[in-house]
Amino acid sequence: MLRPQIAIIARVGAQRDFLARGLQPQPAARFDTPFGRSNPIHLFDFQDIPFAVLSRHGESGYEVSAPYVNDRANLYALKALGVEKILAWCAPGAINEAMAPGDLVIPDDILDEGHQQPYTFFPGRGLGFVRQNPVFCPELRQVLIQGLSSGPFPLHAAGVYTATTGPRLETPAEIRKFKLLGGDLVGMTLVPEVFLARELELCYTPVCYVVNYAEGIKDRPYQRGVLFEGLATPQEIRRVQAVEAAFADLVLNLLPALTATPRQCPCPWLMERYRQRGDIGPDWRQWFIGPGEV
Repeated sequence: MLRPQIAIIARVGAQRDFLARGLQPQPAARFDTPFGRSNPIHLFDFQDIPFAVLSRHGESGYEVSAPYVNDRANLYALKALGVEKILAWCAPGAINEAMAPGDLVIPDDILDEGHQQPYTFFPGRGLGFVRQNPVFCPELRQVLIQGLSSGPFPLHAAGVYTATTGPRLETPAEIRKFKLLGGDLVGMTLVPEVFLARELELCYTPVCYVVNYAEGIKDRPYQRGVLFEGLATPQEIRRVQAVEAAFADLVLNLLPALTATPRQCPCPWLMERYRQRGDIGPDWRQWFIGPGEV
């Protein structure tokens, strides 16, 4: 079996984009973990770089909405495969009007306004008190900024991602509040995923592509039966579709540089204080066995 160092966590059926580029994966597998069963994981090889692809919401359609994705099982399975780095591909709405549909954003911070659970691999225990600055891996962020700055899509090198629970979209009043608090984007997928990844000492950073303006940012009348019920215009949807069509090419172009980062960032040492205290040992799989458990 391929031993991928890096994983792509992305949208519905993300593996199909790589299949369309002629890459042939190993048979997909779901893994049983202490936190349940993972989503299917596809293993590919590109220029002798093995990588994993996991679709958060389903293989063929939007089968699992954001608050019900089993992030703990997915991340545990990826780490068990040897993954050290995660590129998260997500599709938020824009609170900041300068971030138009079809633009790319590399967030640098999170405003957590959601109620997703669980937030930790260690409920009821004295583990997981981890600093959240920088939230995202600084090494991977720099690769994304450098690699995408000369690309075909407008790029914003920073932004605050506001995390909500869903599956409902936000109200206009909520968006006004998030804007006052400094939010640039709003979405449902990065939390608790990033916080859980940090507890596993994984390097994690997202690429966001804006899919619509958030509720109330633009005056958009309700339209029944269409995507986002009219929040995005046909022209904006075409811009978004162009980004989606380029997804696999963008990832493959970034893959060599992402893989080459030396992991001199804080990410591999986020649980070091607990190791030094003797709360956890060198085998990360044993971290989740509580006192008195076998």
